Amino acid sequence: MAALPSAVLFACSMNSVRSPMAEAIMKHLHGHRVYVDSVGARPGDHDPFVDIVMDEIGIDMSKHRVKTFDQLDDDYFDIIVTLSPEAHHKALEMTRTMACDVEFWPTLDATAVDGSRDARLDAYRAVRDTLLRRISERFSRPPVADV
Repeated sequence: MAALPSAVLFACSMNSVRSPMAEAIMKHLHGHRVYVDSVGARPGDHDPFVDIVMDEIGIDMSKHRVKTFDQLDDDYFDIIVTLSPEAHHKALEMTRTMACDVEFWPTLDATAVDGSRDARLDAYRAVRDTLLRRISERFSRPPVADV
């Protein structure tokens, strides 16, 4: 099993739904063992449906602030996980001269789902659950050695 990276960036189109969920899930699973951030390819707005579905699994999203690649405080990451084609292109452009892995995880855009409030919330839950599964699998904790 591979060691955890020291720094991970999650990126999506507007840093409103997918990448903030991924950032929060990664922080929830790994705490301060990994530096984690998230961005969008372009500016977005806070999405209250994210707060609702993340609160259902005990994760508070109230401190998340939407930002773009241009607003990153640091650009050193071991891996950038992109969740939309637009973000993937931005990440590849940003890392042309960097030693940084970029992984593309195509992820549903829950904001594109129409219908009732419940139908829309179900789409957000599906994104959350998919990200939780993928992050748990990709960034699982290495086994603790018996001493």
